[in-house]
Amino acid sequence: MKQNRLQKIVLSAVLSASLCLCTLLSGCRPGETNRGMPAPLDEGETPRVTRTEYLFPEAPGKKTVEDNDAVIDYSNATEGYVMLKYAGDADRVKAQITAPDEVIYTYTLKIGEFEAFPLQAGDGDYKITVLRQVDKNRYAVILSSIVSVKLRDEFRPFLYPNQYSWYTKDTEALSLGEELSEQSRDDLHYLTNVYHYVIGNIDYDTVLAADIPVDYLPDIDTTLNTRKGICFDYASLMTALLRSQGIPAKLVVGYSGTVYHAWISVYLEETGWVDNIIEFNGISWSLMDPTLAANNSAADVKKYIGTGNNYTVCYWY
Repeated sequence: MKQNRLQKIVLSAVLSASLCLCTLLSGCRPGETNRGMPAPLDEGETPRVTRTEYLFPEAPGKKTVEDNDAVIDYSNATEGYVMLKYAGDADRVKAQITAPDEVIYTYTLKIGEFEAFPLQAGDGDYKITVLRQVDKNRYAVILSSIVSVKLRDEFRPFLYPNQYSWYTKDTEALSLGEELSEQSRDDLHYLTNVYHYVIGNIDYDTVLAADIPVDYLPDIDTTLNTRKGICFDYASLMTALLRSQGIPAKLVVGYSGTVYHAWISVYLEETGWVDNIIEFNGISWSLMDPTLAANNSAADVKKYIGTGNNYTVCYWY
């Protein structure tokens, strides 16, 4: 998606995919959690319309490319995603999706099941390639195809779950989203409630951060149940809570300084895309990083964030 087509204001949960930014600050402390939900709406206030029917990706098999145990199902490319599956005997399989803007996205596939991957760069031709591991450092192409995409609308890729923020009808986070929505006046209020719930209830997992598994992917309900996660988990959870309630959200990956991070960008009808790092306090916007907010003083966070110029976008999902 061409970002210059959209208004750029910002919000973000800037979250490290490998190292929490709190290690860059002095005075890092455990998150102070209130473990609470937002206060109920005042009597007579009308809540936002809460979504109870959700968008889930499907692989209906109407448009596919298949070979060597791999399947590319692009039946719903207009909805902003493709489904990929490998059912062979390889120990490790990768997928590469080259977007129309020539950015290459690389993923690790789970063996034996369909997974959803976004077509996030708007209309155009996407080259989709599946590769199996030959030895430790070499992969061989087993399936490749060009898929021409005309999106139903530019927001569709950011309304469905995908590998980086995965949920199903049984995911507990959907019920949490409904509960938070019922206590929100509108989308902006819901976004604020989601933000404060996450920074108030999820602590940074220093044990996991010290030894992150290869090809680590967030599990949203694990994050909710353990109340812990690395920074990638914060971003994935917030993305799910927003998308499930019909608010387009990008999970963005890039750098803060020299540290690799993930954060979120949200679209609101009132403002357009919210792309940098800010917090809404009910009156005005101020710079904030939710991962840092959960683990540091507000003064330290704002000092580190500054104007947000330290943040560089590489990919979005």
